[in-house]
Amino acid sequence: MIRTASYPSLDARVAFVTGGGSGIGASIVEHLCAQRARVAFVDIERTVSETLVKTIEGRGHPAPSFIPCDLRDIAALRSAVTDVRARLRPIRILVNNAAHDERHSIESVTPEYWDDRFAVNLRHQFFAAQAVAPDMAAAGGGSIINFGSTSWLVGQGGMPAYLSAKAAVAGLTRALARDLGPMNIRVNAIVPGWIMTERQVRLWLTPEGEQELLRRQCLKRSCCPRTSRASSCSSPPTTAAPALTRATSSTAGGCDRLMDVGAPRWPPNGSGARAGPCQRPRR
Repeated sequence: MIRTASYPSLDARVAFVTGGGSGIGASIVEHLCAQRARVAFVDIERTVSETLVKTIEGRGHPAPSFIPCDLRDIAALRSAVTDVRARLRPIRILVNNAAHDERHSIESVTPEYWDDRFAVNLRHQFFAAQAVAPDMAAAGGGSIINFGSTSWLVGQGGMPAYLSAKAAVAGLTRALARDLGPMNIRVNAIVPGWIMTERQVRLWLTPEGEQELLRRQCLKRSCCPRTSRASSCSSPPTTAAPALTRATSSTAGGCDRLMDVGAPRWPPNGSGARAGPCQRPRR
């Protein structure tokens, strides 16, 4: 793994990651384990998740706990949170990463499909936060990170239900930040651009798509991986997640952290982070 910053406040802190078996989620799990956090993750894919556990353990880091879970089943999600509490202690860090960017046309969408896409990409974020909030409050605080997407910001087409759900993550983050802030629970969003995980390279990346990425970037450098193990790279979202969960980020709440290389469109101040309404002023 690429060497990254060390955050001592994450040592032995219990973290729960959704969709942690592959792609961005797997890299978040790897980075949190490298910080010696006590990590548990849920994923629908058993084989890749079990392989990830063995890989991390082989590096000498604390092995994460994997719990198979279909996040469309809220009862199963709540059960997983209870299981983590019993195994590791109450959760102090929640990373709502799980999503699925299946392409679809407007004409093909049925009411059932629309509801399913929101269940996969949005609903579980709220119910995971709801499940962990009481323990966080009792422990004196915690950190919740919701993963959004720049796809709706740049007006990407071809998957209207996914874009709608990801746009709603911004509103959910602000709502949770406001209501949970008095309990010292920080809620922020990471908004990644097109991260070249193995799945993205295999299914969606084309020479034309790569050229369009370069066209939009201010710095004309290719960020596309040239190896089959794309998910192992230290992309900005996966390194930002541990940074946002550390205790020294205690002033940030309701923020959107844009992680899109060279994208000039948003936020308008070009800072890469939009200050949240619940962010406390620095003294």
